[in-house]
Amino acid sequence: MINELDLVVLGKDKEEYGLKAQDVGTVVHVYDDRKGYEVEFVTGEGKTLAILTLSPEDIRPYNYSGILHVRDTESIPF
Repeated sequence: MINELDLVVLGKDKEEYGLKAQDVGTVVHVYDDRKGYEVEFVTGEGKTLAILTLSPEDIRPYNYSGILHVRDTESIPF
């Protein structure tokens, strides 16, 4: 079950926001019916790239045994 403040992994690119599949975000709101989540994606500096309303099919829980990857966000207009 995904809860507020959980880390989640994006399932597919959201090019209009400069996000790529496998980017990690934080759940900032869970809708009562659990059919939607507000997820915030930030840079390493803490600057918000996007806050998106996503369905359960768009995300998966972050696996803490996974490895994080860093990519440059200079080309993302935000």
